[in-house]
Amino acid sequence: MSFEEAAAAASSALGPAALREAASLLADGWPDQAVLGSVRDREAVAPLLSSRAREGVPAAEAAAFLRGLASGHAAASGAVSVETVWTGPSSHSVPVRSTAQALLEVVDEAREELVLMTYSARRREDIREALARAVERGVSVSAVVETLAGAGGAMSGEEPGQAFTGIEGVRLWHWPTGRRGARGAKMHGKLAVADRRVLLVSSANLTQSGVATNMEAGLLVRGGATPRRVAEHVAELQARGVLAPVRVGGA
Repeated sequence: MSFEEAAAAASSALGPAALREAASLLADGWPDQAVLGSVRDREAVAPLLSSRAREGVPAAEAAAFLRGLASGHAAASGAVSVETVWTGPSSHSVPVRSTAQALLEVVDEAREELVLMTYSARRREDIREALARAVERGVSVSAVVETLAGAGGAMSGEEPGQAFTGIEGVRLWHWPTGRRGARGAKMHGKLAVADRRVLLVSSANLTQSGVATNMEAGLLVRGGATPRRVAEHVAELQARGVLAPVRVGGA
């Protein structure tokens, strides 16, 4: 297989965002083994690297070719799409997706990994059922939540993590108060990422008011590097201990 043939095959398997990542690693001078250790689909990238080495294609030239291929693939396939997501009053002249609908769609699309983040959370059966289905499919589900202690009196009632109790396989994480750089800092992010390719980022908490009754706004992003980068950032925070596992009653 020639380098161009291997690049075309890799483009189909990886998609534009991952292909650009491989190009960046080559351009930065990473050894082939390091590149393979960094990408998610080694089987798609290995023939690309071996054909480049066999044909003696310079790294800079290979990277430029891959970037061009990724751009063409993205343009042809419409690889990145962004939709407006909304909770609250709607407008007939400007169609938007409902937050509840978009969130359930992201959860249902996950096949390997699902990352959730919310400041506040309350039990909502349709979300719990969707998460249970995801776990049954073998999806790795992580939820980062704020705690009552972390909220510092700004939140009352039961722990947000209680919204996930009883769903076997959902791993809960929090930002320990002792690891927050500034007094009063809150874990205030609200997002959902499925398989590092679909991202919902919103002002809405995972509560009835957040996904159904408040006025909240967000974006649903499909494709591109952004969903992957968000998931990678959360994973890095977990690996570094900035985020830590947490247990709540019944979890």
